[in-house]
Amino acid sequence: MSQPEQPTVLVVEDEPAQREVLAYNLGAEGFTVARAENGEEALLLVDELAPDLIVLDWMLPSVSGIEVCRRLKSRQDTRGIPIIMLSARAEEVDRVRGLETGADDYVIKPYSLVELMARVRAQLRRTRAAAVGQRLEFEDIVLDPETHKVFRAEQTLKLGPTEFRLLSTFMEKPGRVWSREQLLDRVWGRDIYVDTRTVDVHIGRLRKALCQHGGDDPVRTVRGAGYALG
Repeated sequence: MSQPEQPTVLVVEDEPAQREVLAYNLGAEGFTVARAENGEEALLLVDELAPDLIVLDWMLPSVSGIEVCRRLKSRQDTRGIPIIMLSARAEEVDRVRGLETGADDYVIKPYSLVELMARVRAQLRRTRAAAVGQRLEFEDIVLDPETHKVFRAEQTLKLGPTEFRLLSTFMEKPGRVWSREQLLDRVWGRDIYVDTRTVDVHIGRLRKALCQHGGDDPVRTVRGAGYALG
């Protein structure tokens, strides 16, 4: 069974050289990288890939970066995706406009790649905390991705690798309802076929593991929608 995908970053940049430099450096950081050269392509890829973060140039042909940002932040299903806006516009009024449109960060060209990678990691710590090695806590459950250990009420839990990835996904966004298809994408990856019933089997194993020392089952089944933590 394949490993789960690393956070996916969508690079939207119409200048080929800049696009490839960004993609190369993000790939070197361990991220999965998708590329778009204009706003229309970016909007299509967001629907297709559901990226974890978008690096978005302001000046794009056809649909501008600021318009792409506005559309994504106005939609319930995409407003949570962090967007880092890249722009040669250095005036305060432009920065304010970008942030007010919904961008989570605004980086002025020319920029330091080291600083940009740090900003990418900072944004992902909010949305894919386990994927960047951040310790997660929910009620009496603690998950440490660096040591690959899980504790509940200070007692060590034994989880299989798939159950560990499921729990990581849930703990990154407590309360969020994940459909079976979304869990397949996040936990198993997009490159293999796994029946959705497999998700139910592993959810059952996760529930058993979480309750191996007692305590209530924290995983909630949402009929017709999927599963959530809490």
